[in-house]
Amino acid sequence: MNILTFLRAPLVALSLVLLAAGPLNTAAHAAGPVSVADLADDLIGAVVNISTSQNVKNSSGTSPRAPRPQVPEGSPFQDFFDEFFRQQEEGAPNGRPDPSRKVQSLGSGFVIDSSGIIITNNHVIADADEITVDFTDGSKLKAKVIGTDPKTDIAVLEVKPPKPLQAVQFGQSSGSRVGDWVMAIGNPFGQGSSVTLGIISAINRDIRSGPYDNFIQTDAAINRGNSGGPLFNMDGQVIGINTAIISPSGGSIGLGFSIPSNLAINVIQQLREFGETRRGWLGVSIQPVTDEIAESLSMKEASGALVAGLTPKGPAKNSGILVGDVILKFDGQNVAQMRDLPRIVADTPVGKSVEVVVLRKGKEEKISVTLGRLEDGEKQSADANDGDESGDPEEGSKPKTVKALGMTFAELSDELRKENGIADDVKGVLIVDVAEGSPAAEKGIVAGSVISEIGQEAVNAPEDVEKRLAKLKKDGRKKALLLVAAKDGQLGFVVLTIE
Repeated sequence: MNILTFLRAPLVALSLVLLAAGPLNTAAHAAGPVSVADLADDLIGAVVNISTSQNVKNSSGTSPRAPRPQVPEGSPFQDFFDEFFRQQEEGAPNGRPDPSRKVQSLGSGFVIDSSGIIITNNHVIADADEITVDFTDGSKLKAKVIGTDPKTDIAVLEVKPPKPLQAVQFGQSSGSRVGDWVMAIGNPFGQGSSVTLGIISAINRDIRSGPYDNFIQTDAAINRGNSGGPLFNMDGQVIGINTAIISPSGGSIGLGFSIPSNLAINVIQQLREFGETRRGWLGVSIQPVTDEIAESLSMKEASGALVAGLTPKGPAKNSGILVGDVILKFDGQNVAQMRDLPRIVADTPVGKSVEVVVLRKGKEEKISVTLGRLEDGEKQSADANDGDESGDPEEGSKPKTVKALGMTFAELSDELRKENGIADDVKGVLIVDVAEGSPAAEKGIVAGSVISEIGQEAVNAPEDVEKRLAKLKKDGRKKALLLVAAKDGQLGFVVLTIE
């Protein structure tokens, strides 16, 4: 099984395996540059090793050491275990176990400003009590955190050097192509500066580690401890920050991933200037436009981001964007697929007025939106959730129902709203039953959910469901696009075949 591994390395012993080399095929074509020795020599001094330590306690406040094992009397292992646990106890004050233990780990980083600004991964220094930067000349400096961004896994550190440091410059990752040669420098397994060479294997990779995934994939060998190290192009510019690998064993199998510089530069600038990120915010929840959804909307191809929900008082809602709109362009940039939109919006300055092109009921419309700040929007959502209180369920009279699409619908009365914990601002028709094995059940629709729209038209009563389906059938539609509000309040579109 492939495992996504982040590259911070614990301080562990390293087992070495010697591999026998086969005969050299001198007839093979020369691969790559003749040598990268001069390039590596020019850059290696700007790449640093980062060691962190953290004091941790277990839930009982005592050190989480393993209990003394029971061994047979006279066992040859008896002396070993006696000596090991004696040293543990003697090393603690008053002969008692220390209630905390120090956890250490290693990572990599690189200097981008000779005054002492260093870039690494957030997961390398997360929760650290102490951060030490080791330089190739043997010197060590304590570092402080300027700012971190868990969403992109970037951290900015600062040290106070006695003299200017060697620094490297960012390049434009957008100009990188699959097949370009790249070089990684880092601290694999705590072994000190190590140089590896490879190519860019793929770009725009989504490994589902965060909302802005857009990784460069490389086969240059990177391992645990390479986290936060730079990925260079052959001009000596940093085009990526090495972050993760996919591996069943934790070692390199040629699937390494780097944060592209074009994504990192803006984040780093914000962290240096403000100590935090200030991302643009649209205030929408979105989902992919699948082939089924595209067909139900009479779109020629599946593209864009389908608006499944709007944040109350958010920029999108205030500007007239509607649930069911498909966002095709944002601020002049095409939204080819759903995951493009969060990155584009986040990189847009807070407060900027942008033009958004949406597809609404088969026609393109242009809407002007003034962006808010993502961090403020997240706080607004958190405050709203904290203040959300559900009333006690009450029994109501048996509602009138309609059956269609393998579901049973009822009017969303106040009693049923309270009984199912449905928020006051959710409008539509309540699903009181979903037939087992039906297409609706297979799509994950469950009783207690609410259908707000069918075919991008609102439904407020069970009779509306029958009318909308009949109209779609009359228009020759074979599939219906349903907007579903789940029990937890999340909105999403589902396509079902009309019976």
